[in-house]
Amino acid sequence: MSNPQVAILMLTSFIFLVLLGFPVAFTLMAMGISFGFYYYLTQGNKFEQISDLFNNSIFDLFAQRTFEVMDNSTLVAIPLFLFMGYIVERASIIDKLFFSIYMAARKLPGSMAIAALITCTVFSTASGIVGAVVTLMGLLAFPAMAKANYNKEFASGVICAGGTLGILIPPSIMLIVYSVIAELSPLRLYAAAVFPGLMLAGSYMVYVVIRATMNPSLAPAPKDEDVPPPSVIFKDLLFSFFPLTILIMLVLGSILGGLATPAEAAAMGAAGGIGLAAAYRALTWEKLKESVFLTAKATSMVCWLFIGSFIFSAVFSLLGGEHLIKDWVLSFDLEPWQFLILVQLIIFILGWPLEWSEILIIFVPIFLPMLSAFDVNPYFFAMLVALNLQTSFLTPPMAMSAYYLKGVLKNQIELVQIFKGIMPYLAIVILCMVMMYQYPGIALWLPDYLFP
Repeated sequence: MSNPQVAILMLTSFIFLVLLGFPVAFTLMAMGISFGFYYYLTQGNKFEQISDLFNNSIFDLFAQRTFEVMDNSTLVAIPLFLFMGYIVERASIIDKLFFSIYMAARKLPGSMAIAALITCTVFSTASGIVGAVVTLMGLLAFPAMAKANYNKEFASGVICAGGTLGILIPPSIMLIVYSVIAELSPLRLYAAAVFPGLMLAGSYMVYVVIRATMNPSLAPAPKDEDVPPPSVIFKDLLFSFFPLTILIMLVLGSILGGLATPAEAAAMGAAGGIGLAAAYRALTWEKLKESVFLTAKATSMVCWLFIGSFIFSAVFSLLGGEHLIKDWVLSFDLEPWQFLILVQLIIFILGWPLEWSEILIIFVPIFLPMLSAFDVNPYFFAMLVALNLQTSFLTPPMAMSAYYLKGVLKNQIELVQIFKGIMPYLAIVILCMVMMYQYPGIALWLPDYLFP
């Protein structure tokens, strides 16, 4: 068996083991070390005695890749942004934010759904954790919508779609991971994601208004007796929406303005999150401890994923897997638009069984070296991928946002109902991808303007 064939076996073995339920990070490391051991052993490093068996360069490569991950300063932003999101979540700011926006938007069709989408958008920018956003909004917004006689499918679709915005809208954890993998500027990636993120969130809201206007029974308007005086609504907005929004704008503005690196801005956001929690009198030792624990847990998962992916991709490349796939794609003599459609279709299909982290860390690097051959802007490609990765949370049978919501709602709704509710938003994501392809300036204008 030739080395490229071994590389394909390595890739298919990884997918098979992940589908069986093995942990992704450790499966990556196991595949990388096992097949790397084989590679170095068959390159002339034969052993003459049993003590030479482990005198294999794969272990040096593994140590080197581990050190590269731990020494990467860009990744420092991940635990700080995570901590910011967890501390804000535990400060009970989001529930006040949701109900104040609902009252402020009460005259719009589907006002509670609009409030849920805006809250998801704001919380996503403060968190970047899809599971946390969907879970919290499932506990907070879904019971409120059910009480207001909203259609269950309609309500579940809003929460699942809104909860996935965190991997696209800056400051996004996914974009930090992408910047490290593709060796791109995280500042330009953040700038490139602003308008696509707002376009997607705005498209969701337009859809909600149109559906609620055409069929008011899906989202009944609030009763007059349930609406507090305007002064109370303004006060609630003043003490919920504006403080968190100002903190997010300061964090994002400092990054886009070139005043701070993502890590420095994340540190400011984490400190601001503590300040907000203290201002709301919600900063207890128990909540602080929970936030630190959850941050450490999520950060360790990301670091192990990076270590596993780095060793996996290095061995895959050594075996000639990347060249094999590149030569295969180039043999079709595709036009740039055909190449983009092919790649996005592959990523879309991979979203059925896999999560965004697995797609981003394992499969996207295979296509990155081909961008220059097709004269594709790497930041434009990154935004297409970022939009496409939304579908990995919305595509059955492994639509993780649906399972997050089902996990907290239990018997209140059937999984099939949630799947039906998210289908329109899946179509909206694809429509936004088409719009961005037709008008690349949606992604490229802001980074070119801020960082000429």
